[in-house]
Amino acid sequence: MAAASSSSIFPLLLFARISGLAVALLVLFWALTFKSSFLSHSLSQQDLIYAALHPLFMVIGFILISGEAILVHRWLGGSSSFKKFVHLGLQGVALASGIFGIWTKFQGKDGIVANFYSLHSWMGLICVFLFGAQWLIGFLSFWHRGEVRTARIRILPWHIFLGLYTYALAVATAETGLLEKLTFLQTNRNVSKRSGEAMLVNSLGLGLAIVSGIVIMAAVSPKYQSLQTKLIMYSHAKCLSSE
Repeated sequence: MAAASSSSIFPLLLFARISGLAVALLVLFWALTFKSSFLSHSLSQQDLIYAALHPLFMVIGFILISGEAILVHRWLGGSSSFKKFVHLGLQGVALASGIFGIWTKFQGKDGIVANFYSLHSWMGLICVFLFGAQWLIGFLSFWHRGEVRTARIRILPWHIFLGLYTYALAVATAETGLLEKLTFLQTNRNVSKRSGEAMLVNSLGLGLAIVSGIVIMAAVSPKYQSLQTKLIMYSHAKCLSSE
């Protein structure tokens, strides 16, 4: 059953990994090649490093790794407990990356408040808070041995919804950040709308939209659900209806 399911979802997984690799390379190339775009020349090398680390941790660490965590149940073999362990571990790495990514914005010379005035910054704080709450709920619901099985079953749909919502919100937050950065560059740095950097940032935003669409489709599409998963869901429904 598991092998058949893995083979049927393989094209989606392959496309997701290729798109994710392209996004990672684009954000790395942007941070390493266009260094002057992140900070003015008057600031120190340390400030430049913090500014460049922010998109790296938020895109690669927070979005791409959390997307991989969502896909774990679709391709990873082994027991259900092992899949949950890997899923929880990857989500923990993503959460740590998100927290560190926001922490880098605290290091600017203008202070904390100066970096949290925009829609992008507000959405980012809400997103990381929801992600942390989601991770904690997942840990308590699926790993605490004292939890009642029926309670875990009831929480599962909300856990899935909140996970996908937070992932989509993270991508939307990144898109607003790219738009905010590009608008700033074109207004204050005289970066042309058809410059290489503008095309790179637009390509990065498009890549994130493609990756998120593939990940969400693989997570929710009934076409890629294994028969074993359907039987488990059916047995859970019978368990609840018999109470």
